[in-house]
Amino acid sequence: MHIDEEIRAKFELLINDYPQSMRHALGIKFSLISRDEMRASMPVNENTIQPMGILHGGASVALSETLASIGAWLNLSDENSIAVGLEINANHIKSVQLGGSVIGISKPIHRGSTTQVWETRIETDDGKLVSISRCTIAIIKKRG
Repeated sequence: MHIDEEIRAKFELLINDYPQSMRHALGIKFSLISRDEMRASMPVNENTIQPMGILHGGASVALSETLASIGAWLNLSDENSIAVGLEINANHIKSVQLGGSVIGISKPIHRGSTTQVWETRIETDDGKLVSISRCTIAIIKKRG
């Protein structure tokens, strides 16, 4: 895994504070962590398929929002702010069978003070487009 050094401590804090989350249930494994691009793989297995034995669209959306939300949070300089999903849309282009895997590649389109917008492409291991989504992230103050 490659992590940009200037955000390594912040990313590790997040991972250590939440050692178990949806990313664990879905088998999401990060491969690139930066403010300009997030990448992770996800298996197509019993936790991520729909009853027809193909990748569930909801699992794709969860991968997309995971990458976008963490990427947005890594772009924040205010320690009292967090990044949370506000809206996400996705187009599912290609199915992936049980036993395969996908790679999510998420990049910011807009990084504002109250919202960020990230686009995520989910691809097969050989680069074929599976899903494309756009996620709007709200930047809010921490509670409590």
